[in-house]
Amino acid sequence: MSRGSGLEKPALVAIDLGAESCRVSLLRRHGHESPILGPRISMVRRFANAPQDDGAAGWHWDLERICSELEAGLRACADLAPEGIASIGVTGWAVDYVRLDHSGKPLAPPFCYRDERTQAAMEAVHSILPAEKLYALTGVQIQPINTIYQLCADKRAGVADSTPWVNLPEYILNWLGAPRVAEYTNATHTGLVDPETRQWSEQIFNTAGLDLAAAPELVPPGSVLGPVRSDLRRLPAYSATQLIAPACHDTASAIAGIPERAGNWAYISSGTWSLVGVPLSRTLRTQEAFARGFNNLGSADGGVLFHRGIAGMWLLRQCMNTWGQQRTWAMAELIAEAQRLPAPDQLLDLDDPALLPPGDMTARINDQRKQRGLASLPAGCAAAPHYASLIFHSLAGRYGTLMGEIEQMTGARPHHICVVGGGSRNEYLNALTSQSTGLPVVRCSAESSTLGNFAIQWARVEQPSGAIQPQAIAGKIAALAEVEIV
Repeated sequence: MSRGSGLEKPALVAIDLGAESCRVSLLRRHGHESPILGPRISMVRRFANAPQDDGAAGWHWDLERICSELEAGLRACADLAPEGIASIGVTGWAVDYVRLDHSGKPLAPPFCYRDERTQAAMEAVHSILPAEKLYALTGVQIQPINTIYQLCADKRAGVADSTPWVNLPEYILNWLGAPRVAEYTNATHTGLVDPETRQWSEQIFNTAGLDLAAAPELVPPGSVLGPVRSDLRRLPAYSATQLIAPACHDTASAIAGIPERAGNWAYISSGTWSLVGVPLSRTLRTQEAFARGFNNLGSADGGVLFHRGIAGMWLLRQCMNTWGQQRTWAMAELIAEAQRLPAPDQLLDLDDPALLPPGDMTARINDQRKQRGLASLPAGCAAAPHYASLIFHSLAGRYGTLMGEIEQMTGARPHHICVVGGGSRNEYLNALTSQSTGLPVVRCSAESSTLGNFAIQWARVEQPSGAIQPQAIAGKIAALAEVEIV
């Protein structure tokens, strides 16, 4: 342990898996939490991520590459933390999972949730378990991406029901040496959890014809899962490192990364998806909530994240991938150019399922406009600001309607909106959001999932048992931390 540097407490490592980028970050802590020598967060490794189109085999994640990049990041963290590393936590996107063979190795690269294989499986499930009944049991928004439909698609493709599976963030913990588990906040997104018992729903597994024995053991957020695997323990920094399941669902960690706030407040997690909602103490599984497509997902503090998911910055990223063949737009430049344009003639329908798959998003946007009798936007990279403006206005407009629906269903009007994720940096979108919702917008950390990941680990390391208060820790980290990218 290094004393000369003024760092007395072992460091923490956060792995955050994103559908577009993955990160390995290091939090080094000063023993006395001095405001001068406060905690320091370094983003040690960031790498791009994207699903791979394997033709007839479908869309998959390159799991081998992801693990190789994470390994490099973890070894770099060991070099940067001579004081030692207390714990590693992993967050990521929900619903996708890895099937394991008898030795615990992946059977194949995991499917991406955007693969269309789930459409027929979804219809088959609803023929025996109607969508409205499934929602009443789980409170989870009915979407083809949900794990229940993916598992049923596996069954239809001939995969044995008894084949073990584990969601992606928990797979990384398993790869690092932890037992096969499902952390509760992430598990709630599968469409297979009973929120009353906080356990897998035997009724759903049995009705859908799925093998409950193949599912991982459910554990609460902040669970300590044991030491890191033996080869990493040979590195001095990892000799005493414990693996912790934070809130493995990245949205739950992102909300845990918002410093404590009194009264009613709302959140927008603005990234690949936009999630618009409020924290509640219990699920809200009304007919109205079902009809409007709202989700009830587990939160790090034991409550519920009640929100509606819509396509987010994914739309612009897919457009930029198309324009990148002609010109690379810097995001700041594109936002500035979009801000100079007048408001669009009509907003996009962001619930259009045609906007969900990867591909030429500019063509899909124009297809929607043609169906409404509107003129197509100009083609080519020079028209990029017009597409950006349309997407920003459409997002803000939808945020406004969703906030109105939330107020109507919960009976409470939020005092303000906390925006987390990459979209929090977009001040133009924030201004449009405030205008559309009539609420002040508080810009929180763009890396809030990392902050929440660290906050839950820190709380658990400092308090090995019992309930944890991650948002109090998040406030302390946000107030004191110096953040840099190495």
